[in-house]
Amino acid sequence: MAQKPFPNIPMQDSGNLTASACSTTRISVLLPMPFAGPFDYRAPADMDLQPGDIVVVPLGKRQETGVVWDATSSLPADLAPPVTEKKVDAARLRPVVCRLDLPPLSAELRQFIDWVAAYTLTPPGMVLAMTLRLHMRAAPTPTMGWALAENPDLNALRLTPARQKVLDLLADGNHRTTTDITNATGVSAGVVKELANAGVLRPVSLGPERPFGQPDAHYNPPVLEGEQQSAAVALRQTVTENRFSVTLLEGVTGSGKTEIYLEAIAACLEQGKQALILLPEIALSAQWMERFSRRFGVQPAVWHSEIGQRARRLTWLGAADGSASVIVGARSALFLPFHNLGLIIVDEEHEALFKQEEGVIYNARDMAVVRGQLARFPVVVVSATPSLETLANVEAGRYRHLVLPTRHGGAELPEPRVLDLRDHPPPRGLFLSPELVEDIGATLERQEQVMLFLNRRGYAPLTLCRSCGHRMECPHCTAWLVEHRNRKVLSCHYCDHTEPMPPACPQCGSDHSLTAIGPGIERITEEARQLFPDARLLVMSSDTLGGPAATAEAVAKISRREVDLIIGTQIVAKGWHFPHLTLVGVVDADLGLGGADLRAGERTIQLLHQVAGRAGRASSPGLVILQSYAPEHPVMQALLSGDFDAFMQQEAAQRKPGFWPPYGRLAALIVSADTPVAADEAAAQLGRTAPYGEGIQVLGPAPAPLAVLRGRHRRRLLLRTHRNIAVQPILRRWLGMVNLARNAKVDVDIDPVSFL
Repeated sequence: MAQKPFPNIPMQDSGNLTASACSTTRISVLLPMPFAGPFDYRAPADMDLQPGDIVVVPLGKRQETGVVWDATSSLPADLAPPVTEKKVDAARLRPVVCRLDLPPLSAELRQFIDWVAAYTLTPPGMVLAMTLRLHMRAAPTPTMGWALAENPDLNALRLTPARQKVLDLLADGNHRTTTDITNATGVSAGVVKELANAGVLRPVSLGPERPFGQPDAHYNPPVLEGEQQSAAVALRQTVTENRFSVTLLEGVTGSGKTEIYLEAIAACLEQGKQALILLPEIALSAQWMERFSRRFGVQPAVWHSEIGQRARRLTWLGAADGSASVIVGARSALFLPFHNLGLIIVDEEHEALFKQEEGVIYNARDMAVVRGQLARFPVVVVSATPSLETLANVEAGRYRHLVLPTRHGGAELPEPRVLDLRDHPPPRGLFLSPELVEDIGATLERQEQVMLFLNRRGYAPLTLCRSCGHRMECPHCTAWLVEHRNRKVLSCHYCDHTEPMPPACPQCGSDHSLTAIGPGIERITEEARQLFPDARLLVMSSDTLGGPAATAEAVAKISRREVDLIIGTQIVAKGWHFPHLTLVGVVDADLGLGGADLRAGERTIQLLHQVAGRAGRASSPGLVILQSYAPEHPVMQALLSGDFDAFMQQEAAQRKPGFWPPYGRLAALIVSADTPVAADEAAAQLGRTAPYGEGIQVLGPAPAPLAVLRGRHRRRLLLRTHRNIAVQPILRRWLGMVNLARNAKVDVDIDPVSFL
């Protein structure tokens, strides 16, 4: 969202239901399902229900968990959906079954859910589902432990040394879990069970488990000087002001941005409030957690898709009761039910990974700003290469701006060099220029580390037949199949279709005629092994790193200098600090500049700038070599000059005249159907009823760049308006005018970042 996301919104009162609602015992309950809104139920006389309470209600012949919702909405007029008054007669209302013993959802969170639903044109229950996930729709089970029984008959018990250890431990009167006992005494769980069966131990409820340590804001404060100290003081002041604001913390790679915003977290903790840090990539949490624990003495709570259900449950409850005072997580952490949230940090705010592309389609960076304004606390967005949307907000005075122009500790920014592959081509069939190979060899001889970057998984992006020209395509998508030679398969990176590599061309039957076209990371690894057989190689990509634990181990090996040459996809660009890495080689710097993507240049310079920033972060100078067939391209020239600001100003100048984001509003309608005829007919209906007027333009319908995805045929339309025209009312009217066939579907993407 380039524009101010919404006008000042009054906070919803979190007190009792309205008088009229209470007199009729009618309450609204929002269910985490794709319904248009909440349903009415009857509150039993003995159940004092308040908005936010988590309840069980009947739905058809089954029971479902939902949340008592507010009787009225305080959404701004341009977001509020039309009100339909269809109330069920009070005598027919079904009663609430029970209220669960879970912390209620706050007024701020309920209002946030309504806001996100209205902004994204999503049923509010689907947004609620991101907060009230399936494993949370039940009362928490208390943790059970053991205590010494009163007056146990020890004469009938044979006291072995192991049993005596347990009795001695519990003699202090403290209650402990089986795990606590076995860890403290070294005995097995069977010993504890034997004592319990003998009546020597009695079970006790320990209450809810609280596994989170409390970060100490004063544990290990950093020594900051100059611009770093000024920025840290400014961020601390922002937090202590106790009001909504958004601050962009911009700093070159290696300038210490993380250490500085940790000081804002410290200020938040000093006020007794919770803090949320959003990271774009789960893998980033490995080194980040180490920095956090070094600063605050404990690990924060973690929230992302790869933690187990038990950990998710504990973190959810920790957020709700305040025992998890700092949570770091992926974009979905934004919907946790915080007890007293006082700060959100959005690290690497420019990353497209903050955009959820399926289900509820939202941008976590923008919605973090919304949540901050609703609850009136500060938000800090952090980047070495801020997005144009964020820079436009700075320019308009909506965001504060703190800049760190130099690296921490006197380290110098790496020297950039563009290698023109037209003048210095690689040998036939290879992809590393002799000049780059020479620099890699010299760096390895100095016992310094090298990184090769290519943002393309697999061995080759295309496989074709030398005899008939047949190209191996995905049967479900308009995409080439990518060869993964290590696994001997061809794979689609859009729908995960996988098939074995055929021995002959499936079109003409020629044996051994299929050949790989272009490089993927596996092919570059193969070339590097041949060129540098003695180098210790490590490949970092989503194919080789199974999750945060594997990533943490890879990062540790690099830090211990057990790796000489790192070869990776975009995961290696993410904020890592490798002090012995001095050379970064970008295999294909032009990748990503093609096509009609509005943000192609912006994304490419951000990615390459981040990759380049991995080099020379300590005392040794760094060098970045960009292999390119278009060194005259503005992106390459900006990387050479180091003038990121000038490039972004040029991007802004190109977008302003056509009111392209962030200087206008944009919404995408993606039509999909199971046949091309149905997709064309649905798209044509939308085209015939398209809105028009001053400052409003509809582009399309046209086939989407991925015209078939997962077997569904796709068409796209783009609604573009001036900044002062809200798109939500227009889209509601537009979609309400068409009656699509049952096999057709329209997905709405407000503020799209992807145009596939």
